[in-house]
Formats: sequence, structure tokens, C-alpha cells
Amino acid sequence: MELTLKNLRKQYGSKTAADDISIVLKPGVYGLLGANGAGKTTLMRMICGILRPTSGEILADGRPIEKLGEKYYAKLGYMPQHFGFYPDFTAREFLLYMAAVKGLDKRQAGARTDELLKTVNLSEVADKKIRSFSGGMKQRLGIAQAELNDPELLILDEPTAGLDPKERVRFRNLISDLAKNKTVILSTHIVSDVSYIADTILLMKDGRFILTGSVDKVTAGMDGMVWETVTDEQTAKDIMRRVPVVNLHHENGYVRLRLVSAYRPDASAVPVRAGLEDLFLYHFGEKGKEDDQ
Repeated sequence: MELTLKNLRKQYGSKTAADDISIVLKPGVYGLLGANGAGKTTLMRMICGILRPTSGEILADGRPIEKLGEKYYAKLGYMPQHFGFYPDFTAREFLLYMAAVKGLDKRQAGARTDELLKTVNLSEVADKKIRSFSGGMKQRLGIAQAELNDPELLILDEPTAGLDPKERVRFRNLISDLAKNKTVILSTHIVSDVSYIADTILLMKDGRFILTGSVDKVTAGMDGMVWETVTDEQTAKDIMRRVPVVNLHHENGYVRLRLVSAYRPDASAVPVRAGLEDLFLYHFGEKGKEDDQ
């Protein structure tokens, strides 16, 4: 599916949550990255047809989604940030129920449920009540329900929020496996989640895409702005008062700093290759430290 957003705008009174967004999305994994409040969830809810845009339109393969109706929703899978489970259902019962809601017949529903329980590694607990599941197990069940209809467009809103590092790695690998021949939009403010699996980064701020492209492309503008230095604690404190710090590590009485700065922040600082985390801090981190320089 080719998804086209044309001059998409969403207004809530005086607040603009999405501001004149235009882009064409083709099969691949898109990492929708931004701070909380950037407009990510509003955008995805419009794509899913839950919210109507104030102006602009959304086209699927060239046709407005409101005119496609059920034909569009049959190709859509959505995992919202706060997904409502029925705690007294078992995992199998829940997926069979969701399959019925999505219009799958009984045979399809049973086969697809078994297949997805295996895919998300929940087969052994398929008949246990969801109330007994960990956060990671619930998240995996959430993506299973989004995949029931084998969608061409898969929307995942903060799917790894609250997961421990092991579960996040498992989840990222699962998304990569499911993403073949699909358009996947993965929204998050956890930078490492998208740096590993996204083909394209969509950096969103104040309701707009401020950067789009591969990780290498969006970080290229940070060349010469990311530094590392190893210094004593007092000098480190002085630098930290002036310059945004990406990372700090104490090493045998010294301090290793990774910094974002338009100028060399210390005589001992050396330039290093920029990553997504550096880019995120530059756009969404502390402001004003260098404004007085």
C-alpha cells in the first residue's frame, strides 16, 4: 500500500497538533520519533480513521480513505499506546474475539490465532488469563491482535513503552520479522527502538516533520557538533553548565562526556560520529545553554 498524506492538519481550539503534513509512505519501516506532545499519536489516529483531520486528506493507493471505508480498514492493523485487554479472557479467547470483530470467519480465526500465538511466543500460555501476563506478554498479545488480518499498513504507538531491555530487543526483532512487504509506522520517543529497525526516520516536532530520511541522512547535519572528552570532575561540571550532555560516565576519578555543541566545548574534546540520540537531544533536549555564548 502507498499511503499519501496531503497538507494534513489537526486543530484543537488554538492548539495545532498536526500542522500541514505532506508525505508519501511506501512499504518499509518508518520510525516516527519525537518528544511527548510532538503530535505523533494524533497523526496516527488520523491515519487510522479515529480522528478526522481539520483539513487535508489521506489517500491509500490514490483514493481517500473515507471513500474506501471498510476496504481500507481491512488492510489496517493498529496497536494503540494504551490497549484495552479483557483480563478474564485467555490469550486465545481474546484473539478469537478480536478476529470476529475484524470479520474473519471461524476457520480463518482459529488458524490465524494459533499462527500468531506461535509468532509472538505465547503458545505455551495461550489458555492462561491475560490478568496473569507480564507487561511484555501483553505487548506481544497487542501486536498479535494488530496482525490478525495480515494488514498491509501496521501502526504501532509506543509499543515498547515500559518494557525491560530484553523484552524491547525481542519486540524489535518481532516487528522486523512482521514488516516484510508492509508499511509499518512505529511511533516512539525511545531512540534505540527505531535506530535498529527503521528504514526511514520521521522526526516530528510541534506537529510537523522537521527531518525525514535514513538514519545516516537525518544525522548528517550533526557532523562536527558531537564531541567526547575525558576530564576532571570540576572541569566536567563547568562544561555541563554550558553544553547539553548526551552521556556521562565516571572512569577512575575522571569523567567521560559526550556532548552536543556547535563549537569545541573544551580543548581536549574530539569530534565523534553523530547518532540518533544526539540528534534527539539537539532538537528536544535542554535549551538555552548555548544561547548565551
